[in-house]
Amino acid sequence: MAAATRVLARNWRGSYTVPAAGLYPHQWSWDSAFIAIGLRHISPRRAQQELDTIFSAQWADGRLPQIVFNPRLDVHYSPGAAFWRSERIPGSPPVPTSGLIQPPNHALAVLLVHQADPEASARRRFLPRAYERLLAWHGYLADRRTDPSGLVHVLHPWESGMDNSPYWDAPLAAIGETFRGDIPRPDLDHADASHRPSNAEYGKYLYLAARYRDHDCDDRDAGYPFVLEDPAVNALYARSEWALGRIAELLGNDPAPHADRAHALTEALETLWAPELGCYVARDVVSGELQPYRTVSGLAPLLIPDLPHTDELLTMLESEHFGLGQAALVPSHDLTAPTFDSSRYWRGPSWFNTAWLIAEALHERGFHDEARSLASQMADLGLEHDFPEYVDPISGEPRGTLRFSWTAALSLDLYERLHGREGAAL
Repeated sequence: MAAATRVLARNWRGSYTVPAAGLYPHQWSWDSAFIAIGLRHISPRRAQQELDTIFSAQWADGRLPQIVFNPRLDVHYSPGAAFWRSERIPGSPPVPTSGLIQPPNHALAVLLVHQADPEASARRRFLPRAYERLLAWHGYLADRRTDPSGLVHVLHPWESGMDNSPYWDAPLAAIGETFRGDIPRPDLDHADASHRPSNAEYGKYLYLAARYRDHDCDDRDAGYPFVLEDPAVNALYARSEWALGRIAELLGNDPAPHADRAHALTEALETLWAPELGCYVARDVVSGELQPYRTVSGLAPLLIPDLPHTDELLTMLESEHFGLGQAALVPSHDLTAPTFDSSRYWRGPSWFNTAWLIAEALHERGFHDEARSLASQMADLGLEHDFPEYVDPISGEPRGTLRFSWTAALSLDLYERLHGREGAAL
C-alpha cells in the first residue's frame, strides 16, 4: 500500500492532513479522525498530531468545529473563514473555524491510535490529553444538542457529513428562504458539477449557515428551521461513548457514565426504527416527521453492540436495496429508489468512510466473512482508481476528486488488517 502512503504524504500540511489538495484545502473534523486511523500504520506520532490539531481548535463550549481554515487559502473554498468570521463569536478558538460540527467519530480514532503504539502514546501523554478534549466534546453534545427523545440533532446537512442525502429534501423544501448573496462554487473547478450538490441546494446550505453564524452559533436559536435527528450521527456518538469508556478504564477512571450514555442512545435510536423499510431513518424535529428513505446512515447503527435489529440490518444490506457483495462497496442510498443517482454525492455513490464503518460493524458483530469481503473490495477499489472520493455503486467507476485522504487512509487500514500486520485483524 505504498500508493496510499504517498497520498497521505502529499496531503500532509505539517500538523494535519487536507482531504484533497485542490477541492478541500483545509482541515475537516471527521476526516481527520478517519485519516488518523490509517496514519497509525505509518506513523502513530503523526496520527496523534492529526487528532491533537483538531482538538486544539475546540471551542469553549466543547464543540469540535467542522472545518479549521487555512486563511491563506480562503478563496479556494466556500464558505470559508471570511464567511464564518469566527473571531467575532464568543467562545471561538484563536484559529479561524466553521461554527458547525461533524459526526463524533473522534473517540474511536483516539483509542485505535493509542493502541497502535501504547508506549509512544504514554510518553507523549496522548491519551489523558485527548480524554479531556473528548469529555468536553461529548459534554457539548449532551448539553447543547440532545433532544427530549435522548438523541442528538444536527442543525445543518453538513453536520451529518452526508450533505445532500434524501433525508434533507423535505426539511429543506419547507424552508422558504434561500441565501441572497452570490453563491461561489470553487468546488466545481475540481469536480464534475453532475457529481456535486446543486446550486439550489447550496442556496439553502448557505442560508442556514449564515443564520447560524448571525446568531453567534447559538444552538438555542428559537425558530431555527432545520433540526434533524440522524441515525449515523447518533450511532457514531454511541460507538464513541463505548470507546471513551475503554479510554477511561485505561486511565483508571470510571467507564460507567460512558456505558450509561451509550445504552441510553441505543434505546433512543429505536424511535428512528422504520420496520416497513427495514432500517433506521432520520426524523425532522421541526415537523415531527420521519424521513422515509433507505440510506447508508440508516445502516450505521450496526456499529452498536446489543442492537435489537442487527439481523434485520444485515438482511437489508444484502438485499436488492444495497446489494452487499454485488454492488461496489455500500451505496449511500437505496439502489431501487426513484431518488437514487449513481453519481451525485450522497444520493447513491458508495463512499469509503461509510464502507469502513460497515466493515468494522460487520466484524464486531461476528459477520467475519462479509467484513473481509467488503474490506478486500474497498482496498482493491481504492488502489485501482487512485483513491477516489467515492465510486459509482453499479460500475465501480471513480467519482469526485482523486487522491482523497480518508480513502487512502482507510484502504491502508483495511489492507494492513486483512494481512494481519497491525491492529485487530479482520
